[in-house]
Amino acid sequence: MAHWLPFLIVVAGNVGYHIIAKSTPAAAPPFLSLSITYLVSFLLCAAAYFFTGPSLRHDLPALNWACFAWGIALVAIEFGYLLLYRSGWKISMASLTVNITVAILLALIGVLFYKDLLLPRQCIGIALCLLGIFFLHG
Repeated sequence: MAHWLPFLIVVAGNVGYHIIAKSTPAAAPPFLSLSITYLVSFLLCAAAYFFTGPSLRHDLPALNWACFAWGIALVAIEFGYLLLYRSGWKISMASLTVNITVAILLALIGVLFYKDLLLPRQCIGIALCLLGIFFLHG
């Protein structure tokens, strides 16, 4: 269960994420909506850290540029999804198309920068994903 629990958390979070993003009113200014979203996220994370972290003084030096870059990436993802849904993308197609594209790009990045190896069956899988995007939007 320890192997699959994180997977199930990510799946449940992603499903909820897309339903909520699709349900965000079109009249709501995107950055106000994201500001409230991040305020709630901050409060939840701060409370969780308060109950689990040893001390801020001890833990702050362990952080680096990645926290700031991650914040920028998260805003880009969430703002992008709000724009996708507001421009008419279907909930059934937006995440699927984005995730296939991201998976393919990460496979290439893994090979080029992290010395990952792609097996022939994985290359076939990537080709099938590309074919899938063609059939989804062709």
